[in-house]
Amino acid sequence: MLPGCEWTGAPTSSTGAPIVYLTFDDGPIPEETPWVLDQLAAFGAKATFFCVGDNLVRYPEIAQATLAAGHRLGNHTQHHRSAWASSRAAYAQDVASCQVELTRVGGAPQTAAAAPQLLFRPPHGRLTWPLLRALRPRFRIAMWSVLTRDYDPDLSPSDCLHYALAAIRPGDVVVFHDSRKASPRLRYVLPRVLAHLAEQGYQFATL
Repeated sequence: MLPGCEWTGAPTSSTGAPIVYLTFDDGPIPEETPWVLDQLAAFGAKATFFCVGDNLVRYPEIAQATLAAGHRLGNHTQHHRSAWASSRAAYAQDVASCQVELTRVGGAPQTAAAAPQLLFRPPHGRLTWPLLRALRPRFRIAMWSVLTRDYDPDLSPSDCLHYALAAIRPGDVVVFHDSRKASPRLRYVLPRVLAHLAEQGYQFATL
């Protein structure tokens, strides 16, 4: 339905080890993102963080710490804007504003030649055809193949973990949220997912 978007990655490394791509949406925030970084560091795991520009303005030092730890940052719009409830011009401006903040914290390529490698994930996975056509020349548009639903208050932490582990396969792009809303499930699920996948021999890569 959205051609040219990325839903999965390479399933194995050059050595044949299975790979999974952990991603985190909606940060950075002081209540959750540093904790996520600590969990990833405990397993030597790298991940990709799709950042809201407003949070980059408030907490640039957390974004810089994320980069310093070897993770990657991507664009998640300035105000977590829905493409289905915005004009094309307003949405494009929101993406551009977030990219300015990513450049400011050092999370974006500095040269025009590197521009196609910029990462973008639309909030809620919502895009329109005109926006997709406008964004694709500049961005890799990263979707996902496993949504943990850690944001869902009706889902117990144990069920969230069960569904995530049952779904993850080599090459999957997995979505978590470093947000206050997701915290009760994120803090239960993430360390257990990391431990389980590490035991299974998975490598954790950035997009």
